[in-house]
Amino acid sequence: MTDIIIGLVAAVLAITLHEAAHGFAALAMGDDTAQRAGRLSLNPLRHVDRMGTIILPGGLLLFQLLTIGHVAFMFGWAKPVPVAAWKFRNPRRGMMFVAAAGPAMNFFLAWLALVALHLVPEVPASVGGLMLQFAVYFILTNLVLGLFNLLPIPPLDGGRIAVGLLPEAAARSWAKLERAGIAIVLLLVFLLPAMLRDFAGVRFEPVLFLLNNFGRPLMRALLWLAGDPGAGVYLFEELFSD
Repeated sequence: MTDIIIGLVAAVLAITLHEAAHGFAALAMGDDTAQRAGRLSLNPLRHVDRMGTIILPGGLLLFQLLTIGHVAFMFGWAKPVPVAAWKFRNPRRGMMFVAAAGPAMNFFLAWLALVALHLVPEVPASVGGLMLQFAVYFILTNLVLGLFNLLPIPPLDGGRIAVGLLPEAAARSWAKLERAGIAIVLLLVFLLPAMLRDFAGVRFEPVLFLLNNFGRPLMRALLWLAGDPGAGVYLFEELFSD
């Protein structure tokens, strides 16, 4: 139960600050829509989406606990921060920077957690153990959330970044994927891997691929930037153990 509580706290913090970062980035470029909607808030309840934050994750949590006895994976989303792109000098590029602010916040939070671990030797062992456990969950959650959102599929942040980088004609076509974006993500990340594993015996794990090929070098860079606290080796082994 302690693991579930710590994991939920880590996820709520990561998602809340991810969404708030979008709103603050938009405000910095002249769009106060999120501010007027009350979404520049660190209150998680402001960012709750009924289906993506409560029903789907709650159903996945309950199903896994009843069937396999532990939580193997989770999926969900928060309520998107409203942005009026027409208020930006260059709407496409403005949306690109707003989108990039979410993953950037997640990577910043992971670095901040590593910096905070310098305090672990100065606290009682029991507290230090909880800090390490929370750090593992918090850093992993932020790495996965940031990297996952950089997949170039609208409405994920990476899809909106791609729309800002592509030539206008290609960007218009790519942006149309947003209508079916969540379905495409669910197909590629969950349904396709399950079908390949069950019917063809092929192991295809997109999230593990992201962590191993992008999360590892990112984690090394964050450890270096944080001054590689003494818990760094432990964290690296915990986060990337097979």
